[in-house]
Amino acid sequence: FRDQASFDPAAHRALAQLFGGVQTHPAYATVEGFPEITILENDRERPSLIEKWHTDMTFRPRPPLGSILHGIVIPDGGRGDTEFLSMSAAFEALEPSLRRRLAGLEAEHSFEHGFKESLSQPGGRQRLAQALADNPPVTHPVVRTHPESGRQSLFVNGLFTTRILGLGEGESAELLGFLQEHMEQPRFRCRFRWRPHSVAIWDNRLTQHRPVNDYWPSHRKLQRITIDGDRPFYRAAEAA
Repeated sequence: FRDQASFDPAAHRALAQLFGGVQTHPAYATVEGFPEITILENDRERPSLIEKWHTDMTFRPRPPLGSILHGIVIPDGGRGDTEFLSMSAAFEALEPSLRRRLAGLEAEHSFEHGFKESLSQPGGRQRLAQALADNPPVTHPVVRTHPESGRQSLFVNGLFTTRILGLGEGESAELLGFLQEHMEQPRFRCRFRWRPHSVAIWDNRLTQHRPVNDYWPSHRKLQRITIDGDRPFYRAAEAA
């Protein structure tokens, strides 16, 4: 959605609440008076620490249903875009034998793993001590069934997923690496080109995304709200 100059924090929250409850984030600053609206801001002094493809907040037992992101300050020259991946298309493109192998497997997702760069900064562990305590590792299915459409999608990501349960360390790492490389193919991607006051909405249950960090040291500021989701599950597709 373009040219949403009147899209203030109250409107942002009201739109999100049409879809469900809203979540807070344990690691980011928020808009004053709107604790559910996270500020994603980078400049010369605050370079982006997020480089990897990810699904938002899979370190929680009930990751967000979706996210609504509002562009406040956008770098000049068409920089600072957001790319998306279709996890359902990526799953459907796998060989049938691999799809069967993945069905029913579970993987661990970790806040500590996803925020290791922030935690390694001076004072990082002290600043995020409560977030670490509140977000121990959780497990989710490797293949997730969409609760509304029934479509299957891959539900592992390079930022928060640490291992696949029931596999040895080497086998788990090899399989996760293969899946991530497979997901990142250009045929599963699209790119959202930011302009000031653009708004992007996506379904967090069957996508991944990442910022295109080609704008440093320019200033980039976005505001995001995440919508309450359900507990991920896998249900075998019914035979045709």
